[in-house]
Amino acid sequence: MNALELLMLGRTLMKLAGSAMPVLGDDDSLPASVRSVLMDVSSHPDSSVGAIAERTGFPQSHVSASIARLQERGMVATAPDPRDRRRTLVRAQTLLVVHASPADDVLLGALADPEALPEVKAALETLRRHLLA
Repeated sequence: MNALELLMLGRTLMKLAGSAMPVLGDDDSLPASVRSVLMDVSSHPDSSVGAIAERTGFPQSHVSASIARLQERGMVATAPDPRDRRRTLVRAQTLLVVHASPADDVLLGALADPEALPEVKAALETLRRHLLA
């Protein structure tokens, strides 16, 4: 695999992941990266912006901007950390079932051979284990 193929694979995986992410109500205008922040906040209530950035891999500035966008829509609330008032804690106001978003259907739709799904999932799990340490 060369660098261009790796880039194309990465872009394809990002598109597939974006398709597998939950739609938030009737409004699907939020980018996948902002929905990712909301999913992380839903899974980890009362997290600091820095902790969210660390878990998601997004720059802290992107996480802050995403939280501001989500806060405008009433999807998250922020409060000062009582232990360190310089930090802001974020909590989801929107109930999400984040663990019920398997990508199987999206992967199946992208595969020419549906019987390849177990092999593809195993390969993705191997990549996750080695690259998302």
